[in-house]
Amino acid sequence: MDNQELFRLAKEASKKAYSPYSNIKVGAALLCKNGKIFTGVNVENSSYGGTICAERTAFVKAISEGEREFAKIAVGGSIKNLVPCGMCRQFMSEFGADLDIIYEDEDGNIVETTLGVLFPNEFKI
Repeated sequence: MDNQELFRLAKEASKKAYSPYSNIKVGAALLCKNGKIFTGVNVENSSYGGTICAERTAFVKAISEGEREFAKIAVGGSIKNLVPCGMCRQFMSEFGADLDIIYEDEDGNIVETTLGVLFPNEFKI
């Protein structure tokens, strides 16, 4: 799957987000190495600690279905330049720094980087 299509799926998923506090809708589309795709959205909560990001939603859906090997994740939504937050970066690092991250920059270009570039020093036990 190409980056444009994966980003399109993330952006489409963002329409289902629940974001009454930030009013920022975020969607993610996670491509597993076997070709399966799982989408996720941000689900906010008035107790901000109870909020879950789109990226973690997609990962939890995939993991709960037995997936453990991931190729790339696209993040998109109601604003540009949506990149995974620190908590999501740490969460995703559990599954490898070589994960490709796809997002849209401020100029509307689709950007591809890796988790290792965005988060070079993850916490490991």
